[in-house]
Amino acid sequence: MFRSRSKDEKAPTEKVTADLSKQPRDPEAPKGRPTPKRSEAQGQRRRASSPPLDRKEAMKRQREARRADLARQREALASGDERYLPARDKGPVRRFVRDFVDSRFCIAEFFLPLAVVILVLSMIRVAQLQNIALLLWLGVIVLIVIDSIGLAIRLKKQLRERFPNEPKRGAVAYGLMRTLQMRRLRLPKPQVKRGERP
Repeated sequence: MFRSRSKDEKAPTEKVTADLSKQPRDPEAPKGRPTPKRSEAQGQRRRASSPPLDRKEAMKRQREARRADLARQREALASGDERYLPARDKGPVRRFVRDFVDSRFCIAEFFLPLAVVILVLSMIRVAQLQNIALLLWLGVIVLIVIDSIGLAIRLKKQLRERFPNEPKRGAVAYGLMRTLQMRRLRLPKPQVKRGERP
């Protein structure tokens, strides 16, 4: 049972390993190197997590960590990945507010282009054009206020129905600030199409 193997018994396994080594290695195959000893692995871990030797090294590590976090946040803002979003954008309430705003046309999102047009009209030294620019300013502001009030009322109602036990502080203001941004420039990127209800 525990006897040593003869040369004849060892031969077939040597042939098999020789045949396997000649085959091309699959890229998804195991690592292809020996597993490090426990002492080596622990030493590498200690070196990786060792405290910085001086203040300069600590600041360098902190900057690198901050840079990695910001890169992750940028990717999350573009893709909508909830795990790495900034704190102000996290959570089911904020996601619902974003989807609620993104699914509608809001007058406030056209404020910046209209403001540029009105500013150009007001700079022209023609009295009639300046009067038109002033009326446009008033009209745009009144429309934005009315639209924002209606949106806030509907949003509050939806939040009370859908999230009765969740904290909703600042959610309506978050939604109103999102309406002021043009749809293309909103971050996190819109996840719903216009007209599609969240």
